[in-house]
Amino acid sequence: MDQFTTPRRRNRQNDELNERCPIRDVLDRVGDKWSALIVRELRDGPRRFGVLRRAIEDISQRMLTGTLRNLQRDGFITRTVIPTTPPQVEYALTGLGTSLQEALGELAGWAATNHGAIRAARKEFDGNRHETA
Repeated sequence: MDQFTTPRRRNRQNDELNERCPIRDVLDRVGDKWSALIVRELRDGPRRFGVLRRAIEDISQRMLTGTLRNLQRDGFITRTVIPTTPPQVEYALTGLGTSLQEALGELAGWAATNHGAIRAARKEFDGNRHETA
């Protein structure tokens, strides 16, 4: 078997750990930068795919599609097809997604408040690594 057909043991371990640990299971989804940015972008109401893609400038179409699908699968967003020519697709937060957005908003506020201190700590750490190496 080559690297593409051999099952990756790491993924099975993650699945097993996620089943037993709700924190790990949820954070695996919402902890990536794309999910958080999409949820943030949907906070003011439904958005079409193209609007999301323009708002999150550095996300690829493929990554946006996959992340939207995962957020829908987990119940954070809904996908509505609008019967126009051509059809339009709109994404919106569910109640669960809105509660996630509120929690992420708290985290974003904390990050903004502490960003300077975190950057200073990194700079100090990086400077000291050269002295102790």
